[in-house]
Amino acid sequence: MFINFLLQVGFRYHSLVEDYFTGLRLHCQGWKSTYIFPQRPQFLGTSTTNLNDVLIQTSRWSCGLVEVSMSKFFPLIYGSLRMSILQSMGYTELAFFPFYCFPLWCFATIPQLCLLNGIPLYPQVSSLFFNIFVFIFLSALLKHLHEVLASGGSVGIWRNEQRIWMMKSVTSYLYGTLNAFLEKFGLTEASFLPTNKADDDEQVKRYQMGVFDFQTSRMLLAPLVTIIILNMAALACGVYRMMFTGEWEKMLLQVLLSFYILIVNYAVIEGMIVRKDRGRIPPSVTLLSAFISVVFFFLGYVILNMY
Repeated sequence: MFINFLLQVGFRYHSLVEDYFTGLRLHCQGWKSTYIFPQRPQFLGTSTTNLNDVLIQTSRWSCGLVEVSMSKFFPLIYGSLRMSILQSMGYTELAFFPFYCFPLWCFATIPQLCLLNGIPLYPQVSSLFFNIFVFIFLSALLKHLHEVLASGGSVGIWRNEQRIWMMKSVTSYLYGTLNAFLEKFGLTEASFLPTNKADDDEQVKRYQMGVFDFQTSRMLLAPLVTIIILNMAALACGVYRMMFTGEWEKMLLQVLLSFYILIVNYAVIEGMIVRKDRGRIPPSVTLLSAFISVVFFFLGYVILNMY
């Protein structure tokens, strides 16, 4: 049935995300979707088994989604005239999904830079607003955990989803969004190269063991490792401030934020320091990221202490 559908309708290749764009156009033309979940799988496929292919694939998808959001097919305008407002809002939310990179970069760097410079951002523990911040943070995590457990997952799957979301947000979403803007101004061209699905015995073995394979380009690894190093420094500085300067009430939330980021992304720390196999993070990337972290710190120091 699906093959006949493709033969009759075909994919719409306006962007790199032809499946998303095809669904948008068909729904705008009055087609209705039906959710089918048979007991026996109807199709077989293969997915990426290493970080390099995941990040490259997500970068391409992110670029395609942002392309649609900047085109005449912007779902909130083009779609709302042809389908329900709620459905067009759903398509719009997905088109804007790559923009997560900007708030997440702020979330992973600004509180840490403030912590390194002794600047509190969040309410003190004794403040009533402290409980509000804790409630919002924990409720978001517990909501995601409930969704994973309700769909048959585990705590480990929840942790991995949190981790890969952070990894993609600071790398793939960022590069995909920037590439879409560059393409809009005619500075680059879209790439339709498919993601590598060929099996590598060592990579598959690490994948089956649940071990990350960090064999990818410096451009993809450096932002991720830079954030981890920055959070490691912020955590150490924050613990020192809480223990020896009596600032624990002011700095507790910022310290806990860095601690959470490092716990979720322990696989990155392991790849930097512990592992010695081919899938580890190369020492050259760690040194480059450490240098970028120092630059981050000095820029933050200048900006935060300017006034």
